[in-house]
Amino acid sequence: MTSARTVHPYSASSVSSNDRTSFLGVRIPPEVEGMARHVKDLDKDVFRRILKAVVGALEGKDCSESVKAIQETTSVSEEQLSFLISGSYTVLRVAFRASASTLKQEVFKEDLKELRIPDDFIEDFANIVYGNRRPVLEDAALKQSIRLPTLEDMRWRVDVAISTSSLSRALQPSILMQMKLSNGESHRFEVPVAKFQELRYNVALLLKEMNDLERKNILKIQD
Repeated sequence: MTSARTVHPYSASSVSSNDRTSFLGVRIPPEVEGMARHVKDLDKDVFRRILKAVVGALEGKDCSESVKAIQETTSVSEEQLSFLISGSYTVLRVAFRASASTLKQEVFKEDLKELRIPDDFIEDFANIVYGNRRPVLEDAALKQSIRLPTLEDMRWRVDVAISTSSLSRALQPSILMQMKLSNGESHRFEVPVAKFQELRYNVALLLKEMNDLERKNILKIQD
């Protein structure tokens, strides 16, 4: 006999009841937890006004006037509004990072239900994430995300120091490496052979651990 597993909706863990990791990650972001707490007794029209402001922010618009109007015309406190806006923004931003084929709508709704968000509000979230404006919002969210430069070119050669101030390094081979990044920067550095072998070993170990994780059912994408 197997025992049922219960997950508290506001705990740090974001593993759902079927042992599948939430699309929000291994740990629920605190702003999403706060949003889930404050949204339970929220008026539907107020929530939709908040979502409209959040969608505008995702598109890069200045939504300060919309937020100010919500605060002045509703009974929502400044603290509640802060959680509702930041939590909704995080939910949508994270959802748009994954393709619609990777993050199924049913899975998206199930993960929000784990947080005890009302069904009507989950439908509103789903209509935004899987609606006709998804390509526009997806592109806008991608442009606003922080990107690190990528590696465009890597060159290397083995060098042996014949004359050096350190006797321990004399006639010891080393690897000279030069990297060119997508932002135009170039970096040149020297790697001792021992350190290169250590790097090679750690990369191979990391790849093995990634392969082992992919074999676990908990990380497999559910259709």
